[in-house]
Amino acid sequence: MASFPITRLRRLRRSPGLRALVRETAVTADDLILPLFVRHGRGMRQPIGSMPGHAQLSVDRLADEVGPLAKLGLRGVLLFGIPSKKDAIGSANFAEDGPVQQAIRALKRDFPGLVVMTDVCMCEYTDHGHCGILSAPAPLQVSANGNGSHGLMVAQMPYILNDETLEVLGRVSVSHAEAGADIIAPSAMMDGQVATIRDALDDAGFAETPIMAYSAKFASAFYGPFREAAESPPSFGDRAQYQMDPANRREALRETQLDVAEGADILMVKPALPYLDIIRDVREHFDHPIAAYNVSGEYAMVKAAAERGWIDERRVTMETLTSIKRAGADIIISYHTPDVLKWFKEG
Repeated sequence: MASFPITRLRRLRRSPGLRALVRETAVTADDLILPLFVRHGRGMRQPIGSMPGHAQLSVDRLADEVGPLAKLGLRGVLLFGIPSKKDAIGSANFAEDGPVQQAIRALKRDFPGLVVMTDVCMCEYTDHGHCGILSAPAPLQVSANGNGSHGLMVAQMPYILNDETLEVLGRVSVSHAEAGADIIAPSAMMDGQVATIRDALDDAGFAETPIMAYSAKFASAFYGPFREAAESPPSFGDRAQYQMDPANRREALRETQLDVAEGADILMVKPALPYLDIIRDVREHFDHPIAAYNVSGEYAMVKAAAERGWIDERRVTMETLTSIKRAGADIIISYHTPDVLKWFKEG
């Protein structure tokens, strides 16, 4: 006999019904957003090798993809575009016949109640694969002893120009709003991008169009499959000069505070799983709706392990999404969305 009273926490774990009754966090269809990759062309559904179940789609195939999921409760999509031609400033990004602009119009026509979000960046559209306009390579004198006083002249790596890129991002955002986008989601991680886009939207008559800011977007190794899906690997270097250092936690709150001050309506953390602490920090400091991006690498790892029989895919996926919501996310952008909606239907 125990000499002290035993707290019986296990009483409420005895059955599925009791556990469901006291469950603190539940993922629902309303929480989930599906990323989609749309490209120029017709009749195209090109599977993405590193992301089983997902494909690049031409606009005329969108209804085939979205229709069954809308019947299962899909609330929204996030669009990424892959143009037929790329150039130094990503001009297809703001073209009237750009893949995203066409996709917005098609989705709003066929699924008027669907929330259509659009990623605003440049990496899929530029011929160099970076998220902004490049500076011209500058000559840099390098000497054998490293003091720079004499020696060979070499080309310094180009730098991503911040303010010049902002002008393009504003133009892209307006083109998406004109096509009917419900939410603009800038992801280039340029300083001042939310303020620039807010001003551009307001000046063009879209003051009611909200902005979902990629507020804390880290220079993560978990984006690998996405770069195959979006055909956007950088042709040189990496994106660490503008995306956040994965080691920095306090800086994420500074980035987020700036987006709040500039007029962001929704705040996002990307990736999700390695940055649950950041999601929690943002939740505790800000009252805005918070989105978390359960990114391609997170998805691909689960799929690969499940294919080998190493894990229970459904249980791992639901545990993953629940952890993201429990950390504080109101919106979860996830490639698992189609599978989860089907599981909800199955019960």
